Amino acid sequence: MLSQAVVRASSTTSMIARRGFHSTRAQMSSPYHYPEGPRSNIPFNPLTKWFALRYWSFMAVGFGAPFGIAVWQTKKNQ
Repeated sequence: MLSQAVVRASSTTSMIARRGFHSTRAQMSSPYHYPEGPRSNIPFNPLTKWFALRYWSFMAVGFGAPFGIAVWQTKKNQ
């Protein structure tokens, strides 16, 4: 009984050791594989000329919109 457990344990470890996940290469022809590397997983290009202006404009509008809406709501019935 004990010898069967030892054989089963040793065969399990050898089966796990044989699994070569690193041996398969990425298939670039697949429609589900996207390019890898820095700045490849974001929907904008931070290297453009006007990126800083567009970024800070977006941040200013996002920060200022709630305050502008609050002022508009308090002034509209007066």
